[in-house]
Amino acid sequence: MYQLVENKQKFIAQIMTSKAPVRVADDVDETALSYSEIKALATGNPLIIEKCNLDMEVARLNMLKASHLNQVYALEELVYRKYPEEITRLTERIAGYGQDVALAAAHPKAQEGFCGMEVDGRHYTEKEDAGKAIIDVCTRMTGSDAVLLGQYRGFSMVLAYDGRSNEYRITLKGTLSHTVTLGADVFGNITRLDNALENLAGSLEAEQNRLEETKGQLENARAELQTPFAREAELAEKTKRLKELNILLNMDEKDKTLMDDGPDEGEEMPERKVVGLER
Repeated sequence: MYQLVENKQKFIAQIMTSKAPVRVADDVDETALSYSEIKALATGNPLIIEKCNLDMEVARLNMLKASHLNQVYALEELVYRKYPEEITRLTERIAGYGQDVALAAAHPKAQEGFCGMEVDGRHYTEKEDAGKAIIDVCTRMTGSDAVLLGQYRGFSMVLAYDGRSNEYRITLKGTLSHTVTLGADVFGNITRLDNALENLAGSLEAEQNRLEETKGQLENARAELQTPFAREAELAEKTKRLKELNILLNMDEKDKTLMDDGPDEGEEMPERKVVGLER
């Protein structure tokens, strides 16, 4: 049973480490006890026991510190690149939405009747005629390349066909682009265009809220980036003590070696002869 646990530990210790993961695990382990350590544990040497405990604690703290450093690197990516780029993009989109909202307000939808639409170079004053003209252009399209369809409420209309979804789409181009999927209904397509323009104000508000959330996330990430490793002092203290134990244990081994090399109890020292004094 102990042999099985030891073999498992050899491979687990190589995976659960702060170092870069390896693809091959060896049948060795830095934490495997040597014969002298087993002998010391069997004799109850407190230094060896303390060393084994510190080895595990220092390894665990090093893993926690490595995880903290990985979080710091991720936060630096967010603080210095991702969030600033997102804030810049959202700021530009908010400015674009503001201009498009003003453009749609300057060309409002008629309360009664139809405000007119230009399709394929021809101006239509009747809603039904404009709707039929849109469908007619769709039926005459032979490819998937986008074509300029016309003008509606101050926005340019670009018509395109998506072969994957088998859909025709109109993109209303102002400062930004706003895509509308067309249907088969003559009046419904123009209603969809009107709804897209009326929803610009809601999209502007959503982008503003997203910008505020991103700014808040940036401030939180900056605050977390300044937070040091909470157990740095404990790691330094235990690492220092572990070095002291290693020095003490090495000295103990040297002392034991010197004692083992000396004469056994009751054994006399070998007689030394002085060359040149013998007669």
